[in-house]
Amino acid sequence: MSEQKIFLREGERLDDLMKSGRMIIQDEKEFCFSMDSVLIAHFPRLKKNFKVLDLGTGTGVIPLLIADEVREIVAVEINSRMADIARRNVELNNLSEKIFVREGDYRLHRTIFKPESFDLVIANPPYVPVGSGEVNKLSGVARARHEFTATLDDVVTAARFVLKFHGTFCMIHSAARLCEIVDTLHARQFEMKRLQIIQPKVGRDANLIMIEATVGGNPGNLKILPPLVIHNPDGSYTDEVKRIYS
Repeated sequence: MSEQKIFLREGERLDDLMKSGRMIIQDEKEFCFSMDSVLIAHFPRLKKNFKVLDLGTGTGVIPLLIADEVREIVAVEINSRMADIARRNVELNNLSEKIFVREGDYRLHRTIFKPESFDLVIANPPYVPVGSGEVNKLSGVARARHEFTATLDDVVTAARFVLKFHGTFCMIHSAARLCEIVDTLHARQFEMKRLQIIQPKVGRDANLIMIEATVGGNPGNLKILPPLVIHNPDGSYTDEVKRIYS
């Protein structure tokens, strides 16, 4: 990050990403990134020549974390406030030649993207169907957690449209919706290739999953990775989580 004066607007804060000296502007009244974004950023098998699409980028945390490992990232965000912060984060970290933020609704993918133009799509979408769970009073948080602006099918459909044949889709989502996720993937020509469950602690039920699916992949050969456990019994982070954050 170059030495420059950083202007923060009311309600904003500046956080250290602990990655290549990068910083990130966030607004608590909208939505601050959580561990979910960090975990899914480390899940894909990245290649230097990849062109990547981040669906629902928020403040741009996932592109900031993977920028060193790929050729180009397009980050789409429907929330004008978040898209503005994401653009400023890209500029703040001198990544304007690699990360391109687009404000828009990825449900309209046919009008904003070319078909089969990406190698990898990453998504940390809303987990909760509308009508389920308690809705946060902060509208930005509500959109990030509940499917007001994009359903599971919307996410998978957009990913399929933009991905090349044999392209890769990686997503973190609620473990409780695994069966629905598999059905939705199959309906859009995806075959799941890697699956990892995430547990809060050993012995606790999984609450999240990370999946990797391939467009037009052959059925079978699903690799189920060892569970990722977040906390030790004493509440501290496990060595695996520390490794990811380091």
